[in-house]
Amino acid sequence: MAYLYGEYHDGPDPLAPPYDVRAALDEMGDAVLSGATPLDALRDLLRRGLPGAPDRRGLDDLLRQVRRRRRELRSGTRLDGTLEEARALLDKAIGQERAELRREADGRPGEPGPSDDARFRESLLDALPSDTSRAIRELASYDWRSEQARRTFEELRDLLRREVLDSRFRGMRDALANPDPAAMERVRQMMADLDEMLERDARGAHTPDDFADFMRKYGDMFPENPRNLEELVDQLARRAAAAQRLLASLTPEQRAELAGLIEQTLEQAGLAEQMRRLGESLYARRPDLAWETPERLSGEDPTGMGDAVTALEELADLGELESSLRQDYPGARLDDIDEEAVRRALGRSAVDDLEALQRIERELESQGYLRRHRGKLELTPKAVRRLGETALRRAFSSLESSRRGDHDQRDAGAAGELTGSTRPWRFGDEQPIDVVRTIVNAVRRGGGTPISLSVDDFEIVETERRSAAAVCLLVDLSYSMALRGTWAAAKQTALALQALVTSKFPQDAVQIIGFSNYARVLRADELAGLEWDMVQGTNLHHALLIAGRHLDRHPDFEPVVLVVTDGEPTAHLMRNGVPRFDWPPSPETLELTLAEVDKMTRRRATINVFMLAADERLRDFVDELARRNGGRVFSPSAERLGEYVVSDFLRSRRAR
Repeated sequence: MAYLYGEYHDGPDPLAPPYDVRAALDEMGDAVLSGATPLDALRDLLRRGLPGAPDRRGLDDLLRQVRRRRRELRSGTRLDGTLEEARALLDKAIGQERAELRREADGRPGEPGPSDDARFRESLLDALPSDTSRAIRELASYDWRSEQARRTFEELRDLLRREVLDSRFRGMRDALANPDPAAMERVRQMMADLDEMLERDARGAHTPDDFADFMRKYGDMFPENPRNLEELVDQLARRAAAAQRLLASLTPEQRAELAGLIEQTLEQAGLAEQMRRLGESLYARRPDLAWETPERLSGEDPTGMGDAVTALEELADLGELESSLRQDYPGARLDDIDEEAVRRALGRSAVDDLEALQRIERELESQGYLRRHRGKLELTPKAVRRLGETALRRAFSSLESSRRGDHDQRDAGAAGELTGSTRPWRFGDEQPIDVVRTIVNAVRRGGGTPISLSVDDFEIVETERRSAAAVCLLVDLSYSMALRGTWAAAKQTALALQALVTSKFPQDAVQIIGFSNYARVLRADELAGLEWDMVQGTNLHHALLIAGRHLDRHPDFEPVVLVVTDGEPTAHLMRNGVPRFDWPPSPETLELTLAEVDKMTRRRATINVFMLAADERLRDFVDELARRNGGRVFSPSAERLGEYVVSDFLRSRRAR
């Protein structure tokens, strides 16, 4: 077989590697971990463009191109070009006629002056109205004495016919470049067939074959090549609406003059009634278009009517496209953006860029990283795990590799690294099954073919034993955390610790507790989208109560309690379950909080505090906490909070 290779012209690059959606999630994660909501993070990603794909434009780049094109159209278009050209041709024809009349008078020797006929014609020309359309109407039956003037007037009428029809049917101007009665008759027949097809569609009798027959006969008159009647109606309606906006954008005098020219031209062509019915039908089908909205343009060069309508049609498309590209309305999605409008305005490459962005949005949902719940975009647990791994990598990036150790207890038990030995399975064992040894035992026992397994055949792989820990991370959610710029770091730290425990120490029981005026347990899947509480109060008392219950549910686990806060306790939970706030802290708040600290000490739980502010009251409180409990106090910067917490957790696990 022979193969021919050539330059690729259209569509996305078929050899381009598939985009890794996880890179997009990581980019979103940077914003989410910094405090943004998942929806804001996704919109920011789509606006900036795809990471690792510099040749792909984001929504902001496409939006800049749309706005630049709108400025170009507004500054390069003047709507009265056809009026100006029509006036110039009319003045030229009248001047040529006057010159011929003077030559006729000068060519009659012996006569005292112009003939009565010449004087009558001069008076007719002098009495012409200043309105161009009315002047052309009165001259329609005038018997021109000058052949040059006659040709100029016919040129004027041809101009109007081409421009008026081109303003309703794009490309008609070229089709009527040469005056041909047969061409005009074909236009009349097309209008009649179009009107009949629309009436059949209104009755529900239209079929795809009707449209196919219509396009076979008149497809050259529709360069946009619509695929069905709906697309044809949409194209004609947009152009008709643009023609109406052209009239609305002119001064009242210009509007009346141009409207008169249009009406006169259509009457002369025998299309006035058909065009009226078509306009009514198009308006009934697309009343949502801006039919009468004026457009203010500042161009200096006059533009023909057909080109002006094209410019207004493009401006309308660009306006709708700009609105959808901004994505600033409720429920906005990239699927709302019209790809055909993007293609018309910015070209095929922009469509490829948009498709790449749409694919990322769809893939993030289809691959289980994003979900929409009651109109709100949320991260799934799968995405939260991914973000936790990212936060953990950041925390580990500053730690020495020698400090990434695991537990050091190595007696054979239920979890840990493989030891290389096996033993018979016993009820309650959770270690992996050694498939090979199990099958060998069944064969040796004479299980037959096919092999039949019994309980006695199973063997499991022994692993190193690891101690289990009950981990409590208490995170301050009060508004002061946002004011000091430490909230994002606290959220990253919680995600990093959650990822570390679930991946490296799955036997541990971790609980993350957020506290402000009261405390609550935070699920792993809500950590990423978590926001601070705009309330007063730092209720460490309630947080320690909840943490104590978690430790009590795991009495055989090693207790680990970590507290991240930027303020001293200013609230406590009363007996009726209502939080009470006092500033400065009341003695009762401090007494109840320290009582929970003492309970933690009796549980053998060391409390390590990560202090994100240097307030004197906070320092005095944490010093008293450390004295009572024996824990340590850290004062890291917000940037190094994750590193400190992860490092301290690993140190405490190695110590056991």
